Amino acid sequence: MEWGAFDLQTKAVVVPRKTQFQGHTPEGINGKRWSARYGFLGFELLDRVVADGMNEKGLAAGFFYHHGFAEYAAYLPSLADQSMSPTDVLSFILSQCSTVEEVQKAMGKIRVVAVEDPALKMAVPLHIMVTDPDGNVLVMEFKDGQTTFFHNPVGVITNNPTFDWHLTNLRNYGYLSGVPFKNKKWGDVEISPLSGGSGLLGVPGDFTSPSRFVRAVVFAQNARSTSGGTDTMQEFFRIMDSFNVGTKQGEGSNQANNDPLPADTVWTSCHDTKNLITYYHTAFNRRIRSIHLNKIDFSKPGNRSIPLDIQRVQDIQNVSSSF
Repeated sequence: MEWGAFDLQTKAVVVPRKTQFQGHTPEGINGKRWSARYGFLGFELLDRVVADGMNEKGLAAGFFYHHGFAEYAAYLPSLADQSMSPTDVLSFILSQCSTVEEVQKAMGKIRVVAVEDPALKMAVPLHIMVTDPDGNVLVMEFKDGQTTFFHNPVGVITNNPTFDWHLTNLRNYGYLSGVPFKNKKWGDVEISPLSGGSGLLGVPGDFTSPSRFVRAVVFAQNARSTSGGTDTMQEFFRIMDSFNVGTKQGEGSNQANNDPLPADTVWTSCHDTKNLITYYHTAFNRRIRSIHLNKIDFSKPGNRSIPLDIQRVQDIQNVSSSF
């Protein structure tokens, strides 16, 4: 989660099966009603908005800031029972769906309408990525009041502009390779790689969303082969180390922030959709923590939550006594 405007006070929340929901509209909490078919673990912002999470079936989803591009449906009171706000969507799909196919079918019946968020003073502009245990990946965007669905062949999402633009932009970087270029002669001069990594010379290194998208795709395509589970999680976090955004550089950082965090990358999460484990670390503490969904009782009524950081301090292991 990249955000630089204010402290999101993120918590990990367990939402059990049979939890009752109702969507928000400009008139209040009078939108679509539903009951949770599946329990889920969510990362909750400001004690009210689930922005990231995974359910007990291994469906994982997250939303991403999409300022200037998200265009929601006009609210029609006669269709209130089909309507919900953008920030209701993640709770809806995590509690109702087990596959990407089910998400697309369910969201095809929903009107996502603009509802002012009390923190932002506007409707939250976002787009959403969803993945399931079979490796299917879906991106949802909102254009001209319609929900648009994209198959995501690269498994990456960032922010602006639209997802299809990002895919087209990859065509500018087809020359990149995970192996050094082969020696060649230019006239009488022998040209050989000056250092390791020469095949990736030209990977964009800045923190704009187009550059981050390209960098993430290139790094993912050139990642080492992993055996799944912890091994894949470690490779994921190694790649994500290249996306830690400093203060005043992240999404929303143009707004006044009187309580800045150590970085605008507030937290980084990894969902193991096969083994039902969520991993994360935060701007305050880089130690990786895990939450095992198969050890959570999703039949127990009532939401339960904990702060992502019990204490906002980096824990450091002192190994001096080992010498």
